[in-house]
Amino acid sequence: MSMIDLLAASMGLNVDDPTFWMPLAFMGIFFALVVAGTLLDGIDLGVGMLLVAAPGDLRSRMMVMLSPWRDANEFWLLLGAGLCAAAFPFAWGVIAGELVLPLALLALGAMLRSVSFEFRTRANAAMRPRWVAGFWLGSVITAFSHGLLLGRVATGYQHSVAHAWFDVFVGLCTVAAYLVLGGSWLIMRVDGPLRQMAVKGARHAIRWTAAGMVAVSVALGLANSGIFYKWGNVSDLTVAVPMWSVMLFCFVLMEVLLGRLARPDQVAWTALPFVLCLILFALMLCGLAYSLFPYLILDNLTLWDGAADVSSLRLVLAATVVAVPVMLVFSLLGYRTLFGQEKAPTGVVLPGGKSQLPGVVAAEGEQRTAG
Repeated sequence: MSMIDLLAASMGLNVDDPTFWMPLAFMGIFFALVVAGTLLDGIDLGVGMLLVAAPGDLRSRMMVMLSPWRDANEFWLLLGAGLCAAAFPFAWGVIAGELVLPLALLALGAMLRSVSFEFRTRANAAMRPRWVAGFWLGSVITAFSHGLLLGRVATGYQHSVAHAWFDVFVGLCTVAAYLVLGGSWLIMRVDGPLRQMAVKGARHAIRWTAAGMVAVSVALGLANSGIFYKWGNVSDLTVAVPMWSVMLFCFVLMEVLLGRLARPDQVAWTALPFVLCLILFALMLCGLAYSLFPYLILDNLTLWDGAADVSSLRLVLAATVVAVPVMLVFSLLGYRTLFGQEKAPTGVVLPGGKSQLPGVVAAEGEQRTAG
């Protein structure tokens, strides 16, 4: 029998019973939203944090590159949180209470990023660098909050000083991980000085990313004997060993590729670091889900214990069936420019010989017209 069949039998249910499969389906949808939000919004965060290292004349170009699909990233977070609260109300209150600080920082960072991004295009030349700095700060806060949240979950919501320092360490490593993700995306999309800046940022962050993933994996095993048994049991090594081997291979290959791409004349394999980074993030999230399943709160509350009643789940499922396809269509329209080489904009020459990106000039023109 499979693990799903055993779970259903242990609860005296049939796999076809809505009381069993509906919470499982919602957890699958929630996991898919978490993966999509982490990867797609992670690119946004990584590029935003690299702004501080970019030359001043290239920062506007980096911001413009995010414009077609940055707003779509905000919806993943809102839909994921709403789905979790509606489908698992008995667990949501407990989880939210344990994650007050990470969630507060997440909301602050998301708000600061959105406000800074929109106001930058409407600000005058003197104020624009301040809004760019605000977008950078919001990206750092959001990435760090993701790490705090991950650290709290990995340690089973422990409150000791040692666990708090571990959460901070994971937060810093998560900042590094998003730097690698955003940097590898820029390496694939651009060339010239901007690519070299992205390569340099990713090379500095790749080892911190590896350290964070190892730390989370070790903490999960040490915090809970059940998780340790899942990964250490001889019969389950057929899952663990290939996953660890693939992750190690990806880290080593990325280190080698980034070293080669540091040479300005190297133009081959520029998309491979981004693909490897996506694989690493996906494997880490799958490993986390495998470790925690079937619990929402380790050894305390399963996803069936935390789920709403079947009638409420049917209503939530009906809303999800409508909302998710609409979101996917909207997102695909925005993400159609996610891949492929981007051509540098020619800009517009201003009096005095200075150049400016077309999008910025258009925004300033709108301001003058409004004035």
